[in-house]
Amino acid sequence: MKGIVSYGGYLPLSRIDREIIFKGMGWLHQATYMKGERCVANFDEDSVTMAVASAMNCLEGYDRDLVGGLYLATTTSPFKERSCADIIGTTLDLKSQIRTADFTDSTSAATSALIAAIDSISAGSANNILLCASDVRVGKPGSSQELSFSDGAASLLLGNEGVIASWEGHYCVSYDFPDHWRTEDDKADRAWEDRFGREEGYRKFIPEAISGLLSKCSLQPKDIAKVTFPGIYPRYHASICKGLGFEPGQIQDHLMTAMGNTGTPYPLMLLISALEDSRPGDKVIVASFGNGSDALLFQVTEEIEKVKGQKRGVRRYLGSKRELNSYERYLAFRNLISPEGGIRGEAIPYTALSLIWRDRREILALCGTQCKKCGTPQYPAQRVCVNPDCGAVDHMEPYRFSDKRGEVFSFTGDLLAFTPNPPGIYAVIDFDGGGRYWFDVTDCDIESMHIGMPVEMSLRRRYIDERGGIVGYFWKAVPVR
Repeated sequence: MKGIVSYGGYLPLSRIDREIIFKGMGWLHQATYMKGERCVANFDEDSVTMAVASAMNCLEGYDRDLVGGLYLATTTSPFKERSCADIIGTTLDLKSQIRTADFTDSTSAATSALIAAIDSISAGSANNILLCASDVRVGKPGSSQELSFSDGAASLLLGNEGVIASWEGHYCVSYDFPDHWRTEDDKADRAWEDRFGREEGYRKFIPEAISGLLSKCSLQPKDIAKVTFPGIYPRYHASICKGLGFEPGQIQDHLMTAMGNTGTPYPLMLLISALEDSRPGDKVIVASFGNGSDALLFQVTEEIEKVKGQKRGVRRYLGSKRELNSYERYLAFRNLISPEGGIRGEAIPYTALSLIWRDRREILALCGTQCKKCGTPQYPAQRVCVNPDCGAVDHMEPYRFSDKRGEVFSFTGDLLAFTPNPPGIYAVIDFDGGGRYWFDVTDCDIESMHIGMPVEMSLRRRYIDERGGIVGYFWKAVPVR
């Protein structure tokens, strides 16, 4: 049996009410009004950092040395030529003898990557593969895309042991459908008129894929517990389901109002949402939309009871949020306006990539050392044990801090150093189980900081060296959500 072994989701803390965006730019395009809210990645988040966050949730309690491959699906990679799957694999401290690949250029890349992963497992090329999907999508100010686009990530661990939802089949339709696109130099999404995308694509491709899947698997709509696909056009979501013969109770909430269109990870997030409410024996269909549609069929197994309520999927993140009440701050987060950063903000130090390579495990994976004699963890990696009662020399083994929680020992707020979300906050963190180091703190206001506050580690974008085309990543402390 092959299928889904584990899942993990991630939504940024900040949410902006679409009414705020509409009041700021709605006079440009009155037809863009949409209810609800959308998720907004923080200024230090991108598709790589969010993919890491969802992957850590997915792999919690799982031996990372057993991961045999890693696929990343995204349309918003920070690099044109550099494998982000390899960045994520290094950050997760996975072994180097794994298969990696980036899937991109279509919002259906996640389902394409899922099918490829299942094919690899079926062929015996890998026992399991970690699939990450993540996007930070940018719409032009005043456009309907600005209101509907959202940010988030989802991860699935696919394998043939401990399967919580077995793979039952798929059906794909592919078209060169030019409703959305971006060229080499475009930062924001370009789109033809919504009516074209809705009538010629959305309302035709998804029904074609789902009906093809039902026919291929000799199933009727009544045999399906939940059907889920992106609610890009909410008004037509229910009508598509009704046209296919599904009853209202079989339709999974598309989350467009509460979350928004997260792009590549959208179908996986809806699948996770369905699994969070599923029971053994349930058949679940998930379909994507982008240059056609992929429809996938899973059947929930008894193993689902072991992970329900234990994994951070979608539900927890929907309820954990902070309101972003400033449209101007949202624009600054997306780098659509350029606030004055001062001399300090413009002085980006030279990045020695050779040093990052040599210390990649220490920097990206946040690995320190642990004394094999007394068990004391320490970061950065040391040759001499810091325990005054030990002092052993060269008796160290690698110790990963990225998946450890801790608490604030001391903190300060800095109004002099530039940050798009002032003040900058720094804290000394005492890790559970030992170890102490200082980190930037993000996703937090200085007013809510306090000694003893529980925190966890989150990979973030530390800086962007635009002269060298380099993105610097390191770990920051965030309050436990």
